[in-house]
Amino acid sequence: MPTTRKTKEDKPVLAICYDFDKTLSPDDMQAQGYIQSVYDGDIKSFWEESNKMAEDNEMDTNLAYMYKMVRKARGRIVLTQKSLREYGEKVQLFPGVEEWFERIRAYGADKGVIVEHYIISSGLKEMIEGTSVAKAGAFEKIYASSFMFDDDDVPIWPAQVINYTNKTQFLFRIEKGVLDVNDSGVNDYFSPEDLRLPFRNMVYIGDSDTDIPCMKLVNINGGHSIGVYNNDTLDKTKVYKMIHDKRIKYFAPADYTENSKLDSLVKAIIDRTAANEVLENIYFDCKKERDQNDIRKANNEEKRKRLDLIISLYGSCNFNTTHTIIRKLSKIEGWEPDEIDMLCEIALNNNQVGFIINDHDLKAFYKSLIRQLPEPTEYSRKIEKCFE
Repeated sequence: MPTTRKTKEDKPVLAICYDFDKTLSPDDMQAQGYIQSVYDGDIKSFWEESNKMAEDNEMDTNLAYMYKMVRKARGRIVLTQKSLREYGEKVQLFPGVEEWFERIRAYGADKGVIVEHYIISSGLKEMIEGTSVAKAGAFEKIYASSFMFDDDDVPIWPAQVINYTNKTQFLFRIEKGVLDVNDSGVNDYFSPEDLRLPFRNMVYIGDSDTDIPCMKLVNINGGHSIGVYNNDTLDKTKVYKMIHDKRIKYFAPADYTENSKLDSLVKAIIDRTAANEVLENIYFDCKKERDQNDIRKANNEEKRKRLDLIISLYGSCNFNTTHTIIRKLSKIEGWEPDEIDMLCEIALNNNQVGFIINDHDLKAFYKSLIRQLPEPTEYSRKIEKCFE
């Protein structure tokens, strides 16, 4: 199975994730060329029919619009992967979007932060791929609804359908660097310090209710959610509601030009990420040192326990006590050669131990000990003779 995985970097990584329609573009992408071609410009009718079909059939609304696009194209236009990308070329973008991605990447690099841009959209991947910014390599990965195409490049089945709830899975893929949609490694456990891109280093930019699950997930895990609104209409109804409901931390006009409110906000997040990751690294270093100290303490405690039992065996003065101590010693694994030598010496010099060396439990214990030696010693050879 092909996989696309990214590994942890030596610098902090910040992922900026975007919805597309009405976030990077002022309108739905289908309404900027395609609908005009098959509906004589009646955009409202297309969405009304699509939504009614979804309602009547208890159908995902995204599946409904994808079906409607293919069905309505028959006899009117040639709908192919190529033509969908050509429609994407006509998609209008908000001010500053063309220059935004590279400028923000460069700002991050100057601050020691790797900035990556991701699309997570219910729109069509093929149309997004046709936009000027996608063709210029703006996006690390585009997660969007898409078609499967036959040998004639004609759409025949949905390949991927992305709705407002399953959008969140892609945030987990980005978090772990497991980007391929068929890679089950997204379910693997990663310790916090091994995550390539923790949620605190994520920004989600969206415009409406369909973005809320992603916004909420990013927010509650220490990341940054931004609501955008159209600067031409100045309608802030949605962003006011989202900030009231604690879905977003910030809102700004969908103006991506340099020195705009959104530009300044994202740059401030990059600045904060650079500073915060210094502290996070110090924390992980402290945690690592503490863990190593805990291991040392555990090892010391284990060594003391072994030594106490060896001393007890050395001083054993009756057979019952000897058997009890041997039972405890038998539960310990990974004896050191010098410890084995001490135990063999005791068996040879303590009459209580030596007299019952061929009892089942003592014999099994000492045979196990001798097998752990890298090479026989004087004492181990003498013990083996006792068994003969």
